[in-house]
Amino acid sequence: MNFLEERIVKDGVVKEGNVLKVDSFLNHQMDIKLLDQIGAEFRRRFAGKPINKILTIEASGIGIACVAARHFDVPVVFAKKSQSINLDGDMYVAEVESFTHKCKNHVIVAQKFLTPEDHVLIIDDFLANGCALQGLIQIVQLSGATVEGIGIAIEKGFQSGGRIIRNLGFQLESLAIVDGMDASAGKIWFRGQDPEDSGEVKRTEDEICRSSTLD
Repeated sequence: MNFLEERIVKDGVVKEGNVLKVDSFLNHQMDIKLLDQIGAEFRRRFAGKPINKILTIEASGIGIACVAARHFDVPVVFAKKSQSINLDGDMYVAEVESFTHKCKNHVIVAQKFLTPEDHVLIIDDFLANGCALQGLIQIVQLSGATVEGIGIAIEKGFQSGGRIIRNLGFQLESLAIVDGMDASAGKIWFRGQDPEDSGEVKRTEDEICRSSTLD
């Protein structure tokens, strides 16, 4: 197991319905040293790419993207999920359907922050059905910029998002690909790992998990 998989086994919580909680270290309370390792690994995996901007989506992708940006020495742009008074000028807008929240949202980026000259790395914390990623890809394409790659902390490999994105021809690098979870046994196994050798993670019966991304 790599460093992120080991941390998931140590501090992650598996719940019924294929829910993985990592809010103690990744997307609510954040372990900055871990995020720095994640950023360094993304830098290694996308070495040689002419990346000059990182794009993510609010809210839980922002922390990972900002720490990763230090390794690339580039700015971060984060897509907003709703119009606000702080947004002005022309906007790129993509509609995203959230399977988690059973609703449709608009992701918004000001046009002045993405141009045809940009070479973009998209970063997010989770990949499940791929809806949010497809929205971000659409925004990059609307701007005329180039998607140089996509970095994901945790991918649910048993859901369709990773396959869809890879079939579109993008370089998708997920640091931990979860191929299965067993909440009753508190077990989780990763891509390339025999379920018999799976790690034991925490279990709780009374916590409620809601993704802060759009899947």
